[in-house]
Amino acid sequence: MNFPLHFHEEYELNLILNASGTRRVVGNHEAVINDCELVLVGPNVIHGWLPHQCLSDEITEVTIQWHKDLLDEKFLMRNQLNYIKRLFDSSARGISFSRETILAMSSRILSLDKLRGFDSVMELFSILHDLSVSRNMVTLSDSAITHEQSLNFRSRRIEMAFEYMNQNYFNPISLQDVAGIASMNEVSFSRFIRKRTGYTFIESLTDIRISHAARLLIDTTNSIAEISYSCGFQNLSNFNRVFRKKKNCTPKEFRENFLGVRVFV
Repeated sequence: MNFPLHFHEEYELNLILNASGTRRVVGNHEAVINDCELVLVGPNVIHGWLPHQCLSDEITEVTIQWHKDLLDEKFLMRNQLNYIKRLFDSSARGISFSRETILAMSSRILSLDKLRGFDSVMELFSILHDLSVSRNMVTLSDSAITHEQSLNFRSRRIEMAFEYMNQNYFNPISLQDVAGIASMNEVSFSRFIRKRTGYTFIESLTDIRISHAARLLIDTTNSIAEISYSCGFQNLSNFNRVFRKKKNCTPKEFRENFLGVRVFV
């Protein structure tokens, strides 16, 4: 799994298949998942999936994000959307859906990227409605915990380190910098982050930078070179190489596959 701890303003629905043994973190909740997983998290909720005991090399992971203002509060107050509103409200604690729901919904979620424009939006609404009325969903975190509040529940040091990397990924960041944020020496912090997340410091920082780069490739028309440097990569060829290793495609292919737009290099 390649899904470090992070947070953002969007809602996020994650379908994960064939990743048994992965450790899931949502708010103050931690658990080891089985072979299928479907989780919805709300805006600014700390979440991530860490390798832990997962040995599979055939993992399928689909992430669907939408802005928190996609459906405004007045619209959600209508009777027809009552269940979706409840779903969104509960997502502040993270929601895990039942195996039965996953089996019923996975093919639709996997096919969503084949739709475009109005059809894709309507299918997303339909998926959300069906999830909102599904049975045996479970809320994960003890309370609605944002990234700031989670510092009081989980390891303050690891949260502060990841928050620092998420907020400064576009700048040069050294192990000494992050270890200092965690009030640890470099050797101790290296062991600490590897034990808690399954990643080294460099791997964690690289994953955060690639995650932000992927979002910019979708959300902006900036050139690949501009995105590379804005995400902290000092060398375009290195960015292309690392991106391909993480995403199994080049940045250009990633943007074309998701948007079908002309790429400016």
